[in-house]
Order: sequence, then structure tokens, then C-alpha cells
Amino acid sequence: MKTVNFAVDKDLAREFLQNFADAHGEPKYLNILQDVANRKYRAIQIELDDLFNYKDLDEEFLQRITENTRRYINIFAEAVDELMPEPTEVFSVDDDHDILMTQRAEERTEGTDNNDPHQGMPSEIKRFFEVYIKAFSKGTPLTLRQVKASNIGQLVKVSGIVTRCSDVKPLMQVAVYTCEECGFEIYQEVTARVFMPLLACPSVRCQTNKAKGNIILQLRASKFLKFQEAKIQELAEHVPKGHIPRSMAIHLRGELTRKVAPGDIVEISGIFLPIPYTGFRALRAGLVADTFLEAMSITHFKKKYEEYELKTDEQEEITRLAEDGDIYNKLARSLAPEIFGHEDVKKALLLLLVGAPHRKLSDGMKIRGDLHICLMGDPGVAKSQLLKHIINVAPRGVYTTGKGSSGVGLTAAVQRDPVTNEMVLEGGALVLADMGICAIDEFDKMDESDRTSIHEVMEQQTVSIAKAGITTSLNARTAILAAANPAWGRYDLRRTPAENINLPPALLSRFDLLWLILDRADMDSDLEMARHVVHVHQHLESPSLGFQTLEASVLRAYISTARRISPSVPRELEEYISTAYSSIRQDEAKSSAPHSYTTVRTLLSILRISIALARLRFSETVHQSDVDEALRLMQMSKFSLYSDDRQRSGLDAISDIYSILRDEAARTNRLDISYAHALNWISRKGYSEAQLKECLEEYAALNVWQIHPNTFDIRFIDA
Repeated sequence: MKTVNFAVDKDLAREFLQNFADAHGEPKYLNILQDVANRKYRAIQIELDDLFNYKDLDEEFLQRITENTRRYINIFAEAVDELMPEPTEVFSVDDDHDILMTQRAEERTEGTDNNDPHQGMPSEIKRFFEVYIKAFSKGTPLTLRQVKASNIGQLVKVSGIVTRCSDVKPLMQVAVYTCEECGFEIYQEVTARVFMPLLACPSVRCQTNKAKGNIILQLRASKFLKFQEAKIQELAEHVPKGHIPRSMAIHLRGELTRKVAPGDIVEISGIFLPIPYTGFRALRAGLVADTFLEAMSITHFKKKYEEYELKTDEQEEITRLAEDGDIYNKLARSLAPEIFGHEDVKKALLLLLVGAPHRKLSDGMKIRGDLHICLMGDPGVAKSQLLKHIINVAPRGVYTTGKGSSGVGLTAAVQRDPVTNEMVLEGGALVLADMGICAIDEFDKMDESDRTSIHEVMEQQTVSIAKAGITTSLNARTAILAAANPAWGRYDLRRTPAENINLPPALLSRFDLLWLILDRADMDSDLEMARHVVHVHQHLESPSLGFQTLEASVLRAYISTARRISPSVPRELEEYISTAYSSIRQDEAKSSAPHSYTTVRTLLSILRISIALARLRFSETVHQSDVDEALRLMQMSKFSLYSDDRQRSGLDAISDIYSILRDEAARTNRLDISYAHALNWISRKGYSEAQLKECLEEYAALNVWQIHPNTFDIRFIDA
């Protein structure tokens, strides 16, 4: 076995830190060290990519770093100690560390016993920085199953989902004692999770005098490090058939703490290490040790909206998209382009992703900004697929099903912490989806007792708990997207909407949009849908939509930019919105079987949707067109019912025939329509020739079109 000369490796490390230059020719690591000396940062991250690109290093040095990472962190830290420059900026000395180090330096100059090894100040206590080694950015991360015993002590990169995080606690790094007899300061380095405190003073003076000096642990002078424990679990796609997901403990230290939260999908590079069991568990375990990963760097797969930092090319693309007049339609059609139709549903889901800003009044009252949408429809209208796609697009999303979720699974459960043995709260799906989206499938199959736990979350956006001596309130600022089937599996037209929907009014009024999607037989749309589905199966992509669909990453970047804007409703629109709301209430009062429950929440929904539309345009004020679109979406959410009512009662068939002819003329971009074509189109929708002639006469009298006296062909007057 080849012996390693660590002194030579330390010289190599120092030379690399001094001479490595970035793409602009700047000394990358010397600049980082200067910022650390000026107390701007604490972490120094040494990237293996930089070591690989550095011309004067051999591959064996790189291999030694990856296979014995813990030792090489110390070597790089010693090299940094030698290279650390003097601060060039004035910084406030509010840190205890700086004050104590100044005092210690003064005491040492006054004269101490320099021959005493116990008085030598360990380099660890002098450091005000932390060194991390980051794995290669290229190369696929290992799954938790691929990390074997042969990886112990090596730098490995794994991916998974964070399932739980402990609180951040102080971990002792250097224990400092003072002796009552000789007055010396004694240092003890702590390298493990547990340590045996010193009982007697080990200094030369006490031993010469044969005095067992009583020593006192000085917590204020000791050095502590932030420490957090997390658990990551394998991603579903990495688990073999018939197996359950594995998990691994992650130890986060220093600047890496508070970087992950439960529910985050992350890629972590770190050192795979064993740790012996302690206490009673050690008696049971015998020679078996537990393993953990000491984290060196963390990469999130999806960034939060607030953490998005746009690159120059992304910024240019978003500016270009914002200037596009049809951006609202393009963004909506880019959501799940493989799913045919549902254009208005996709627009509503886009607005759910954008949301409106939360309002906080002067007296502390909060008005929520998140939109809640319920998709209720017949089986096979792609509700679940839409839910899954929205969860993929959203930076933070949790997907759950009605039968698979209990009340505590959605809100919060009280569990015993395996480390401290205390009762702790474990957040449920709604708490995990805080500042994100919670998609609940099969909403109608949930037990009534479990469904009531959602009421508070949907309006107050908190989860209140009073269990096992824990009384608290957790944040759940989440947008809820629910999918449900009607009461009898399919929508029964002979029954009223209230009987079909079969959800309590208290819950229905909390949804901003309740979208009814009925599966109606229609020859034209069925043909188009069948062609679309067959195309997707053949080519594994959606047919061309006439424009380049936007990637999920572009959608996220655009939405993150839109969410930074907080539009306001101008005074001149107040009357318009109030009138629109009161007219909706009047129409509902006149109706014998209303399709929805209109309450003051509906008015807030109109405002929220309007503000979300203004955000999409990057506008600081809401326009009347935004309010009109919000009202149109509310109307369209029940459109499949209204069109059915119209057919059954024979009411307003004339307007419907006119809209069919107008849409077809716009689609083919013609002003002339032959009578035969018109008859063919309307007969497919279930209307008669007599109704068509009545429509032609009525709209000809209104000067909308002209009719040929012999052939009855139609010519639109106004393009």
C-alpha cells in the first residue's frame, strides 16, 4: 500500500488556493478568503470541478480527496489558516468569538508557560470559517440503495426527499476549562457526538505542585457549532418492485443548517460515515454501528419562488414573453399540453399557481391570497392527470388522495421523537405544502370527520392543535386543488346540482372556483379528442398547438417573477365589481335550483382572480378586462350545466346557434358560410333546421349578417 505524505498534499492544497483563477482570470479562492476575513461569509466551499480543471494537480490527489474526505478537509483548513489575509473592511465586533480571541491574544503576550502542551490553543478554536468540499456537479447521484460499506469515509452524492428535520441545536467543538488552582485555560477538542469531560487539571504547574486543581467548564468561552439532523428517503422511482423506500440520516453542520425542510426533493453530497450506538442501544447492538451522511453541499431540485435568481438569458426570455399579447393563453395551453381541451380549466389552474398577495390589515386580521379550486366531473375527464401535472410544475406541492388521508395525516400528528424521546408535532400534508399547493384527489371519498379538518386551513390558513399537552397553531398557507366525482359517480341531470355535488355548503363556499366537467357526447369534439389521444400515444408528445409550448422551468421562472408584483384595485372599479356581485346574487335568488352558493367569499374570489390576472401581465393595477375575465371564468365553470339546461328547456337556442356559426367562421377565417355547412354544424349539436332559419332571420334584422334570398347562404357584415 502506498504511503501518503500529507505535508506534500498540504502544499498542493495551498498552491491550488493561491493560484486557481476563474473564467474571468480572477483569483477565485483568494477573493473568497478576503470576503471571509471581512466577515461577509463563513463557508469556504472547495469544488472538485475546480480541482479537476486545475492544470498542476494529478488525478491521484483528487482520488485521495474523494476517498479520505474527512482528513482532507483538515488539510485544506490548515492551508486556509496560512493564507487567510488581513481584513480590508471595518466590521462590527459583536461576535463573542472575536472578543474572546482578542483577550486571549493579550493574555498570551503577558506571558504563559509556552512549554505546556495543554495550553496550546487548538487551531479549531481560532477559526471563524468552515471548509466544505463539494462533489462533482456532473454525474448522476447515487440512490440510497447504491451506497454500500465500500463507500465509508468517501465523498458520495445521493438524492432523495426530506422526511423530517430536527431543531437546530448547538454542538460542542472545543471545550474550554479554567483551573481554580493555576488559573490556566485548558482546551479539549471534541470530535464525536459524545465526550468525556476532564476531571483534573492536566497543566504542568498543577502536576509539578501535585495539586489536583478543580477545573470548571466555561460554556461562554467554548466553541459551539450549529447542528441539525435530517432524514432523507428514497424517491418513489428508485424503489425496486415490491420493496419499501429506504432512509438515511443526514448530519448538517454550520452554514448548511436550515437549508432543507420536510417535503423538499434534494441532492446532497457528503461523507458517508459510521457512528457507534450510545447508551442502552449500544448493549443491544453489540458490534453493529449506525451510518450517517455528513453533508457537504445541498442542491434543491425545485427552488422556491422567492429564491429564484434569474439568469440574464432567462430574464430576456421573460421580458420577451411579457410583451406577447397572447401570453395568458400560451401559458395556460403550456400546462399539460398532452391533455386535450379544458382550456378554461387550465387558465384557472394557471391562476391558482400565480395566486394573489396575502393581505394583512392594521389590526392583525389576515385575508388569504391563495386560490382554492375544486374540479368535479365525470370519470375519465383527466382530473387526476391535471392534478399530477400541477404538482410537477409547482416548486412545492404535495399530492394525496381522499381515502389514503386521515384528518391528522392532513393537519398534524403528535409523535414521540426517537432521539430525545419527547412528544413532538409531525406536520401533515397541508403543513408540508405551506407556501405551495396541496392536491387532494378523490375528495368526495373522504370521511366527513376528516374533511372538516380542511375547513380552517382553507380560510384561516392555519392548523390549530391541542393534543398531548401541545397547544399551538401551525402555518398552512397553501392553495388547495381538489378533484371529486359527483354523488352517483356520474352527473345525473335529473337531479339538482346541489344533490349531484354532495359537498357541504360550508366547504363549497370556500372554493374560489368549483369546476363542473361533464362528459357529453359530441361528434366533433369526440373526433378531435380521439385524434389527439392517438397522436400522443404514437409520438409521445402533444400535437402542435401553433406555438412552442413552454417548459416547466420557464413557467416556474415566469410565475416567480409575476408573484413579486402586488397589484391594487383602483377606485373607479369599485362600483363595477360591486354591481357585478349584486347581480350574481339576484340571479341566484330568482333561480329555482341554483348551481352554486354565492356569498361574500365569492366577491373576494372575484378580487383574487382579477389580481392574479393583473400579476400575469406584470401590471401594478387591476383593469376592467381582468374583472370581466374573472367573472367569465366563474360563469364558464358551470358552463356544461347551463348548456344542458338550455337544451332541455329549449331556451335561447337562437343565441347558441349564432355562437356556433360565429366560432366556425372565426376558426376557418371566412366571412361567407354556405347554408349546407351551417345546417351540418348545428344539427351535430342537436338543433333543428327551423331553429336555424329563425336564428338567420333574427340576426339579419340586427344587421349582423346578410342572407342570400335564394340559397340562404350567410355573409357576416362585421369582421
